[in-house]
Amino acid sequence: MPELPETETIARDLDRAISGGTISEVRVTRLDVLREVDPAELQRRIVGTVIERSWRRAKLVVLDLSSGDRIVVQPRFTGALLVDDGNLPESERRYSTIEFVLGDGRSLHYRDIRRLGTVSLMDDGRFSRYSAALGMEPLDPAFTAERLSAILRASRQAVKRVLMDQRRVVGVGNIYANEVLWRTGIDPSRSAATLSPIEAEHLHHELRNVLHAAVDARGTSFRDYRDASGQRGSFAEQLDAYGREGEPCRRCGRRLFVTHEIDGRSTVFCWSCQR
Repeated sequence: MPELPETETIARDLDRAISGGTISEVRVTRLDVLREVDPAELQRRIVGTVIERSWRRAKLVVLDLSSGDRIVVQPRFTGALLVDDGNLPESERRYSTIEFVLGDGRSLHYRDIRRLGTVSLMDDGRFSRYSAALGMEPLDPAFTAERLSAILRASRQAVKRVLMDQRRVVGVGNIYANEVLWRTGIDPSRSAATLSPIEAEHLHHELRNVLHAAVDARGTSFRDYRDASGQRGSFAEQLDAYGREGEPCRRCGRRLFVTHEIDGRSTVFCWSCQR
C-alpha cells in the first residue's frame, strides 16, 4: 500500500490542488527518505520552481517541475502526500519527513510513519531510464487481453506473483491481486502459463474493472492510507476477498482461507471455487 488506485487518487488531487504553485522553501526533517539527492542539492534545484503537473506512474506519484526535474515519491506502506493549509492535524504533521512550502503559504508534506517510502529528485533522463524498467500500465489502452496473455504464458510462477511483478504489470499489489483472482475464480497459486486465452481475457477484464472501481472509490483504506486531503478511501466496502479470511465466500458460501505460502503475503482465496 498504496497501490495504483491510491497513488492515482493522490496524484489527481495534487494536480488540482497545487499545479501552478511555486516552491518557496523545502524543509527536510528525516534524511532517510531521500534518494539520489541530499538536502542541500534538493533545496538548490527545486526552490523557485513551479509545479507544472502531478501524475502517476506505477505506484509512484510524480511532480513535474518547471526546471525539468521531477520529484518522484514512492509511498510504500505508510507514506502520504498531504496538502496543509494550516489545518493539518498535529497527529499527521508529527510524522512529516519533508515539507515543501508553497508560495501561497500552504505546504505539501510527505508524511511517513514507518519511513519505508522514498522521495527522489530525478532529471528527465534519469526518470526515463527508471520508468523504462517498469512494466505495462494496466489501465493503458495498449494493455490488451492479448498482451496480458503473453505475459502470463511467459512465466511458470504463481499467477498472483506475476500480477504483482512490477517489471511485468505495474500498480497491482496484494489487495487488488487477491480481489481480481477471487472475482475470476482463479487459484492464486496456479502457474501463470497454464491460463488459457479465455481465462486471460477474463482476468484482463476484471483487473481493469476492479482498478477503475477502486479509483472511483478513492482507494482502499485499512490503516494508514489517506488521500491528499487526509481522507480515507472507501473501496474496502466492496472487497470480496482481501481482509475477509474466515468469512463465507460470497460466491459459494464456503469459508475463505488465508495462506502466506505463495509470496509471503496474505493470500485470501476460496478452496472450493477458485481453480
